[in-house]
Amino acid sequence: MKPLLVLFFLCILTGSARAGGFPADTSRKTKMPPAKKMMRQDSMDHAAMGHAMHQMMEMQQGMSMMSHLYSRNLPMNRNASGTAWHPDQTPMYMYMYHPNGPAARQWMTMLHYSVFIRHTNQNFNNTDKRGRDTQFDAPNYVMGMAQRQIGQRGLLAFKAMLSLDPLTVGNSGYPLLFQSGETYQGQRLIDRQHQHDLFSELSVGYSYAISPNSDVFAYVGYPGEPALGPPAFMHRLSSFNNPDSPLGHHWTDATHITFGVATAGFRYKIAKLEVSNFTGREPNENRYGFDRPRFDSYSYRLSVNPSPSLALQFSQGFIKSPEALEADHNVTRTTASLLHSKPLGRPDRYVSSALVWGMNSHDGVNENAFLGESSLQLGKTALYGRYENITKSVDELGLRGYFFDYQTDETKLVTINNLTLGMNYRLFQYARTDLVLGAQLTGSIPGRDLEPFYGKTPLSGQIYLRITPSLIPMMMPGNRMNH
Repeated sequence: MKPLLVLFFLCILTGSARAGGFPADTSRKTKMPPAKKMMRQDSMDHAAMGHAMHQMMEMQQGMSMMSHLYSRNLPMNRNASGTAWHPDQTPMYMYMYHPNGPAARQWMTMLHYSVFIRHTNQNFNNTDKRGRDTQFDAPNYVMGMAQRQIGQRGLLAFKAMLSLDPLTVGNSGYPLLFQSGETYQGQRLIDRQHQHDLFSELSVGYSYAISPNSDVFAYVGYPGEPALGPPAFMHRLSSFNNPDSPLGHHWTDATHITFGVATAGFRYKIAKLEVSNFTGREPNENRYGFDRPRFDSYSYRLSVNPSPSLALQFSQGFIKSPEALEADHNVTRTTASLLHSKPLGRPDRYVSSALVWGMNSHDGVNENAFLGESSLQLGKTALYGRYENITKSVDELGLRGYFFDYQTDETKLVTINNLTLGMNYRLFQYARTDLVLGAQLTGSIPGRDLEPFYGKTPLSGQIYLRITPSLIPMMMPGNRMNH
């Protein structure tokens, strides 16, 4: 896998170099030419100006191809993970390329990535309790997108997402207090967040514009993301600055890596209805390969964007055997979310927030997860926070033997509250790439039944460097494209 690691960072560096560039030096003074030379120069300038205008028109035609991946009549700012919607006023951090040549110009490509180089320290104020752990790692992903118009109404889109988490995070994931879900060496992961697969998305989509107000589309991924839940946490701008997965990840958006997805959808004006058939089983421990597609689960999602600053969704999934250790347990997952993004006068000033609810229902038990998060960008400085309230069974935390009720054959549900506050500062920007220094602190309040195991108020913190593409000012709503 070393060649893949080298290729990953070469792609980032190459993308940065191609997306960079500096304006021509116009500071040098020039002497005024004689009158005859000025006339000749004037005619040459007119010819050059005509050529430049022609190039600008061609570029504008190329720019007109930029749209949402699955609709020619929606802004690309609405793109999110899978086929989910962001608010139209969502800022974008990515590189965009428009290849030269008549045939190549029909394609529009984008590249986005995120790398956190960080040190995390979990439950550092309770050295003798569960979950006490430290680790130096680098959660990351890179996503490439390409689209082209087909005929007068069609749109073809490809998307690929890769992650080197198996190398830079480790086989057992990274420490995260009270987190649970998936396995390592046949054992449930507890107080750790699993890493993501090398191939996190390989998908193709096609949409057809019935009219400016309506589209139909199809999406197939192996792996991909079904129509279930809000945009995955790493793609929500409200959690853009937070390296950690939410504790409610497996209650809301854990299906964002699914080996086998087929989705069909219909949009009318501000609303979209879509249905998916997908593989219910979560990815196995082999993070480098492809799992067997099963197509044994179903979901539907209703999305509504009532204004440029809001995106709402309600979805429900009927998931067959998501956990390998509980193969006979099926889960009904219900989610709802509200996303908000709004610019604050300047392209580098905005606020982005999310309210998310998810519920897993199985064996007559309902487990809920609530999340509220927000990020305030003020130029080079960002302030952000995340609050979670989650209810899960003690089985999830490996404490069944302490709380199991042998008379009723039931396990106990416990509640955990988490509050994370953080800030970061952009150290410098080069070739449209940001290097950001940040830190955050998380305070947890577990239920009283968990205090003997975790302590009364566990504290966790981390410092990090974040590397991402820079904000694209021309793609901010209200800003004209700078050609």
